[in-house]
Amino acid sequence: RTLCFPVGREDPRHMVLFSCTGWPKDCSELVSGSPSGIYIIQPTGLHPIMVYCEMNVTNGGWTVIQRNQKDTAVTWAESWSTYKYGFGNVRSEYWLGTEYIHQITKQKVYQVRFVIWDTKNNIKFADYNLFSVEDESHGYRLRLGSYTGTAGDAMTSDNPNTMHDNMKFSTKDRDQDTYSKNCAYSYEGGWWYSACYSVRLNFKGGMTWGSLCKGDCKSSLILIKPAPYSADGENGWLKGVLPAIHRPQSRFGF
Repeated sequence: RTLCFPVGREDPRHMVLFSCTGWPKDCSELVSGSPSGIYIIQPTGLHPIMVYCEMNVTNGGWTVIQRNQKDTAVTWAESWSTYKYGFGNVRSEYWLGTEYIHQITKQKVYQVRFVIWDTKNNIKFADYNLFSVEDESHGYRLRLGSYTGTAGDAMTSDNPNTMHDNMKFSTKDRDQDTYSKNCAYSYEGGWWYSACYSVRLNFKGGMTWGSLCKGDCKSSLILIKPAPYSADGENGWLKGVLPAIHRPQSRFGF
């Protein structure tokens, strides 16, 4: 395991600088007590990349792979290649990149937390105890585990038209959904569409999360980190790791 030690910040609000013999593979490998901020990680077999690490929520160690808000300046209707390697500003709204998300999640067994600010700006979350994204040759297909949370399970569904789990990733120029038309083109953002969605977070404007907020979610955040194993097996993975989300320190709440 590689350890990196904080030695200073480019900006006290944002960038944390390090002295390292090597970069951490994800945010969970940062030294305990490190502040939330922008860090460099290097997943196995990949070049170093810049990410935002959330260190205050549920024992910290979360790698932020998506962040968006209703009044974003980011145009989410991007091409396959742009989604592949990421876009936006790591200090505000951004997509880490489907290739980088795949490279991170193939290292270990990961979990994911979707954080949603609803129309009244209440914070809700949806945890899935397994999260992985397959490689490009398999369409960056999404795999999720069991749901726990307060936002409602909008990523899995009995309705094949609104399923996101097990779907390939689609963009405006690469249609891999199950619909007769291109959902990503029609709804202006890349995502794991079926035909078409119950969740739309990669969008410039009001976002959607199931019945919680349909086109009027204020903000979103997607966090991943290695899944916690326990002696209780799979059913015990999330024991003790779902306390309420801390209240915001920034405009995004983290």
